[in-house]
Amino acid sequence: MKDIAYQCLQGNMDLEIDNIIYNSEISRKNSVFVCIKGADADGHDYAGRAAEHGAQAVICSRRPAVPEGVTVVQVEDTRKAMAYMAKVLCGCPAEKLTIIGVTGTKGKTTTVHMITQTLRTAGCPAGMIGTVQIDTGKRVIESSHTTPESVEIQEYLREMADWGCKAAVIEVSSQALMLDRIEGLNFDIAVFTNIEEDHIGPREHNSFEEYVSCKAQLFRRCTAAVINGDDPYSERMLDACSGSVKTYGFKEGNDLQGFNYTDVRLPGKLGVEFQIKGDYNIDLVVPMPGKFTCYNGMAAAAVCSLLGIAPDRIKQALRSMQVPGRQEMFPLKNGGLIIVDYAHNGTALQSLLAALSAYRPDRLTCVFGCGGDRDRNRRFKMSQAACRYADFLVITSDNPRKESPLSIISDIMVEVKRKEVPYTVIVDRREAIRFAVSRCGRGEITVIAGKGHEKGQIIGEKIIHFDDREEVLASIEKVENERDYYRKDRGCHEWKTPERE
Repeated sequence: MKDIAYQCLQGNMDLEIDNIIYNSEISRKNSVFVCIKGADADGHDYAGRAAEHGAQAVICSRRPAVPEGVTVVQVEDTRKAMAYMAKVLCGCPAEKLTIIGVTGTKGKTTTVHMITQTLRTAGCPAGMIGTVQIDTGKRVIESSHTTPESVEIQEYLREMADWGCKAAVIEVSSQALMLDRIEGLNFDIAVFTNIEEDHIGPREHNSFEEYVSCKAQLFRRCTAAVINGDDPYSERMLDACSGSVKTYGFKEGNDLQGFNYTDVRLPGKLGVEFQIKGDYNIDLVVPMPGKFTCYNGMAAAAVCSLLGIAPDRIKQALRSMQVPGRQEMFPLKNGGLIIVDYAHNGTALQSLLAALSAYRPDRLTCVFGCGGDRDRNRRFKMSQAACRYADFLVITSDNPRKESPLSIISDIMVEVKRKEVPYTVIVDRREAIRFAVSRCGRGEITVIAGKGHEKGQIIGEKIIHFDDREEVLASIEKVENERDYYRKDRGCHEWKTPERE
């Protein structure tokens, strides 16, 4: 606790503690319970229960009701205290690793995967903490948050160090920065992808200015920074930088400059080809569509240049790049293409659909909904993006939470009816996916947007198993079997795409 001012309100400070708990239900002997105030509950109200379950000490910002035998330590900020305690308890594992953090509105997950895969291709064992998964080298764990709480981060870093990792690549969300989840963690390299208006509203950020300020915090705790010099807010990040800087982008003046960007079709996939000049002079092909893929690739190349990795390694790694739930492609035998993507806000959906429209598909279909109990403007912006670029819309349910799916769909429909875009409404997401897959013909692209890698659908307070990718594969199998049946048993020589609505 030397980094945190504290006052012992009662009990003995000379205790043997082997775990830090912030959930009162899992407290046990030799644990210290940290009172964290969340959106719905305040840990101070559960300190007594934690003590009943075995917690020997409580860290608080105001005195809680606990038995006399429990040690109570008061600090100004319990989240910061928890972060420093976790760091010490885990033996300061970050000191044995090269720590790379990636923040931004779009592209964080893909960039983290690109960097991690390139490091591994170059022979550097690397762990990863991100939206899709945590990979410690010992095991792969499905993520519940983009950036976990500080206790889990330190435990994962400890596991990475113990299992021979030399680097850790961490996806750093604005919430993690705001809630001190990375407190006490210094980054060797911090990466800024871009920033757009997002995550503003209840349970998130109060304003765009707060959102930008939170992002900038990462660059006050890094030795070197890699920044998208083309982004309008790059200066804000540069002003916050405490170390050396390397910029990337397509505009002149960047340390790594991209040029000759071309959309390319690969076997069963869409991709991009582009060149980089500067510290890296290299031609790259990435099997993921969109100019934003080039930006993510340049960010990864910039990180690798700082780490002394040869250009051929990044070329090899990015050529086979695939990120779960990020522009994940499923080709059909008839020449159609299904794409599952996490695009869950207007900015991301517009970027994706604009990139796909550049390939000039015969028809671009978008299956989407919008999450409930979130900023209502998000559903209007997603609808605007879909109406602008898609030829046909399948409007469905996403994660409605405690809202009525029909109420969310009603908001989406305002723009759809105004623009008179052809559409159908299928509330059941499984049926919506099956409908869209069955109607994807030769030369067409169908996007299943909003959930990407997620394996659950939040309905009310329950999470039911649901994976867009599983549903797409099941739908493809059903459609292909039916098409084979008609070809073989009905004497059809060619499958005909159902008429467009």
